[in-house]
Amino acid sequence: MTKAYTKDLPRLIQELEGNREIGLTEEQVLKKRESYGMNEFESIKKDSFLKKFFMQMGDLTTIILIVAAAISLYMAITIHEGDYVEAILIISIVILNALLGVIQENNAEKSLEALQNMNKQMSSVMRYGEIISIPAEELVPGDLLVLEAGNMISADARLIDVVSLRVEESPLTGESIPIEKEANAVVAADAPIGDRLNMVYSGCMVANGRGLAIVTATGMNTEMGRIAALLNNEKTSMTPLQERLNRLGKNISLLALAAAAVVFFIGYAQNEPVLEMFMTAVSLAVAAVPETLMVIVTLTLSFNVQKMVKKHAIIRRLPAVETLGSASVICSDKTGTLTQNKMTVQRVWTRGNNIIDTENAMSDEALSIIKMGVLCSNAFIDRSEAIENGIGDPTELAIVQLYEDYDYYKTDLLESYPRVAELPFDSDRKLMTTVHELGEGGYISITKGAFDRIESLCSDGDIQQATHINYNFGKKALRVIAVAFKRYDTLPTELTSETLENDLQLLGLIGMIDPPRPESKGAIAKAAKAGIKTVMITGDHILTASAIARELGILTCEKEAMTGADLAKMTDEELIRDVYKYSVYARVSPEDKIRIVKAWQANGEVVAMTGDGVNDAPALKASDVGCAMGITGTDVAQSAADMILTDDNFATIVDAVAHGRTVYANIRKAVHFLLSCNISEIFIVLISMLLGWGAPVIAIQLLFINVIADGLPGFALSREKPDADIMEQPPIPKEQSIFAGGLGKDIAFHSVIFTVLTLLGYYMGSFVTISSIQPSHEVGQTMAFLILGLSSIIHVLNCRSKYSIFKIKFNSNRRLLEMAIISIGIIIAVALIPLFQEMFQLVDIGDYHWRLVVLFSILPLVIVELVKLHQNRDDD
Repeated sequence: MTKAYTKDLPRLIQELEGNREIGLTEEQVLKKRESYGMNEFESIKKDSFLKKFFMQMGDLTTIILIVAAAISLYMAITIHEGDYVEAILIISIVILNALLGVIQENNAEKSLEALQNMNKQMSSVMRYGEIISIPAEELVPGDLLVLEAGNMISADARLIDVVSLRVEESPLTGESIPIEKEANAVVAADAPIGDRLNMVYSGCMVANGRGLAIVTATGMNTEMGRIAALLNNEKTSMTPLQERLNRLGKNISLLALAAAAVVFFIGYAQNEPVLEMFMTAVSLAVAAVPETLMVIVTLTLSFNVQKMVKKHAIIRRLPAVETLGSASVICSDKTGTLTQNKMTVQRVWTRGNNIIDTENAMSDEALSIIKMGVLCSNAFIDRSEAIENGIGDPTELAIVQLYEDYDYYKTDLLESYPRVAELPFDSDRKLMTTVHELGEGGYISITKGAFDRIESLCSDGDIQQATHINYNFGKKALRVIAVAFKRYDTLPTELTSETLENDLQLLGLIGMIDPPRPESKGAIAKAAKAGIKTVMITGDHILTASAIARELGILTCEKEAMTGADLAKMTDEELIRDVYKYSVYARVSPEDKIRIVKAWQANGEVVAMTGDGVNDAPALKASDVGCAMGITGTDVAQSAADMILTDDNFATIVDAVAHGRTVYANIRKAVHFLLSCNISEIFIVLISMLLGWGAPVIAIQLLFINVIADGLPGFALSREKPDADIMEQPPIPKEQSIFAGGLGKDIAFHSVIFTVLTLLGYYMGSFVTISSIQPSHEVGQTMAFLILGLSSIIHVLNCRSKYSIFKIKFNSNRRLLEMAIISIGIIIAVALIPLFQEMFQLVDIGDYHWRLVVLFSILPLVIVELVKLHQNRDDD
């Protein structure tokens, strides 16, 4: 129900046809279920595995390969008498690439499934005047929901009665501190979820107390359902790498088709057999397509995924690794990512007017205040397991933790000062009081709570100075707990608030905060040096968020921070225009987070987004790279994300960016390596046809070179180490071509070298008598095959770095050298072993031919080294 939190409660109950005494009748439940349906989320229809598989084959590059495979298969059946090697190779590559795509798509569909699983629980309701337990999906608006500590709330509901009710709303707000609820609270219409004190929401947990609430919304009408709708509507966008590779594939395919058409018509004009010319054109198409590129890309991503696991980052969607390298904006949650997600006492003000910084010192007076706070608390630290486990309210745990850090223990303290009575915290008083027996005789009551509630109850203490300190602590975003006490000679007969909580002596103030992680500030500075802006998006109050952001270096002036309410007043156009002005967003909704992410994306930025709650899931999915928390993160957030941080640490994201940049650099090296050979193959066949020489290499030879000579060494390029200055370079612009930075010119230059040397080798074998061996098309074709294959393998050394091969360590990538040696061995074996000679239509060649092959294969390396020497001398 729209804004149920603003309505008059009796009127709301009447609108919902509820009854606060007996609940709904069976007839009402059935009628409402017809109107509202079950309390569950809508699911989107999934495509079948086969449909997804065939959808992966829709790009032009794959279509060319499929057509080539079909023609090759037809030729094998009709002419080559069962020579299926070429067709099998092409089909295998197509199937492998399609399977990889389907696997990635399936991972992205798990978000909504996790969200649906959250609603599968039982709920206590009052129906027909009795409290019964029913499956959560059977709840309907108007039901009376009975809430107890530990219950998972299964629908949105307006509170009717509460007793010390606190609800942990981190799935929706991102903040782990339980919210104290008030049934009679007056809530503004534009209040964010965290400030709607008279409501409880589906997916949240009752942390303390009990309550009775009337269900106002179920299923897709709940706040959680609204997030499910956002997840349904938010499509996973293509990564910059995928877009670049798609453009690359289309451009190469168009080049191949154009060249194939030219060759076909040239042959037709020269009265060559049509079928032979058609196969030559097919061989050109096969030559142009870098069949192993996607496999190399996948291996490069996978290798870095394995390395990143050791750095506390698990990648769920492979392309996200490279996308991180392009990230120019990181939108980070505050709690647990930039901060420790652990309330910590930082300041203690004592009656002697001393402010103790607990990180650096501790006085007897300050410790006495902490000791009183420990006695007046129900939190404790469980040391029964190998890992300490804090149990209780986070603010109380912070006080107990500080006390026990000084080798004192709460259990010993309670033995010395046994508790004899307690007035638990409730929403009306906002205080907690405990009564203890003193060892020397007599009793003491200790009261703790908000200073604005305790000050009026104190008759002793410097209230004026305490008011000033409370204000200063608040300005620093510290959560302030006041501690007061009262002594008794004998135990009071009436242990009530009226008796115990008056005429108190103010003992001191305790200021605490969830502090920044020690490594966060350095990581943010490192990101800034790499040209990456960090933006804090949190459900916390703006004062707390701004204080943490200032300390971390995110916020430089107050104008850079805004609330969700302020954001709601801005149009999308205004936000896109002004998004650069803001670094902190507080008290935001799930829709706000998506708006912020998309505003940055509209400005051409690549956005990484962190989060842990269900409320973060839509923004995680909408961002270019979603980073979920592994420790505190919900299943929904983790399923929607591309990356999971197993240490919930912002610094891990910055480390992942470095890996992403390394991935992109190595993929560019692979593109350089593969296309230098592939483009030369197009021009080798095209020029040879124009000169009337026929095809110097055939389709199966080209395919073999592309898979063995290019593929094996190319796989090892994934292990190249990054340049030392990789995190001092600016982010890669989203629209930047993969050929930027001179890569296109290098590929063109190297392709020319390969083309000239391969055609020269073919000419020598086809038309020149060498050492009494008669020239022939077969000899020329064998030399062209060897020169093209071997020079391509050796070319991998050129692609490792812009610097000379003698300036980088050969053994820094031993796998690459091993793969190069294996590939050279395979190429030579194919040219020498009769069985393979016949399969690939090769012949024996003489010693002088082999010498020419070796010379022409090494020449590209020598030429490129001379060019590098000249370029690096100019740079120096």
